[in-house]
Amino acid sequence: MESVPVRCPVCRRDHAYITPVYPCPCGAPTAPRLLRGAPAERITHRTWNDDWVAVRCTVCGRRDQWPYPELCCPCGTVLRIPVRPLAASAPPPPGPSHIPLPRTAAHPRPAFRPMTIRTARDAVAAAALYLSWLGYREVVQARERPASRIDIRATGLISQVDTATTPTVVRDVECLWLNALNASVAGVLFSLAGYAPDARQRADGLGLPLFVMDLTGTPQPVNGPADELISTGA
Repeated sequence: MESVPVRCPVCRRDHAYITPVYPCPCGAPTAPRLLRGAPAERITHRTWNDDWVAVRCTVCGRRDQWPYPELCCPCGTVLRIPVRPLAASAPPPPGPSHIPLPRTAAHPRPAFRPMTIRTARDAVAAAALYLSWLGYREVVQARERPASRIDIRATGLISQVDTATTPTVVRDVECLWLNALNASVAGVLFSLAGYAPDARQRADGLGLPLFVMDLTGTPQPVNGPADELISTGA
C-alpha cells in the first residue's frame, strides 16, 4: 500500500494517507497511484463523474473506474488526494484468467465489509450496513424518502444520509436531532460532502454522531459522539 503525506488546507493538520486497495476481477490487488508532492483538494461540491478515477491492473492490464481517493480530516474537511494520470493503454500480459470477485474496499476493521457507492441509494444502503455492523437491530431503509428525511430506522435509532454535493448544513443537524428527540431514540447523521463548520459545532453541542462517507462506502467519524459510538456500539 502506498502512503503519502497530506496537509489539510483548513486546519493545517498533517496526515499520512494510505490509499485503499481494491480487488480486480482477476483477483489482483489494485489501487490508484498517488501523486506525491501535490496538495490535496478540498471538496466543497461533488459531481458523480469527478468522484471516480481510472485505474489499470498491473497484473492483467484491465482498466476500471474506482472511487477517487479521499480523506476526512478531524476538522470536518473532506479532501481529494491527487493521483497520477493513467498512462496510455498497454496490452495485457498473456494468460491471465478473469475470476469475478465482489468489489469491496479494504478496511482497517476486518469485521466491517463496506459496499461501493455509485448512486444515492447505494449511500443509504452503505449507511444501513454500517449501522448493522455497529450492532443496531432491525435496520430498515425507507423505499422513498419521506418528508421527515429519515432514510433509515432501527431499534432505538433513526438516521439521515445526506447525498447532496454540498456540505451538510446546521438545519439538517437540528431537524434530525428534533425528530430523534420526539421519537425518544438516538440519531446518527451521514454525509457524502462533509459538514459546514456551524453544523459540526451544533452536532457537538447536541451530542449527535456525525459520519462522512467516501465512495468506498466506509464511514469515518468526524466528531466526539461518533468516536464514542464506534467504541461502544449500539
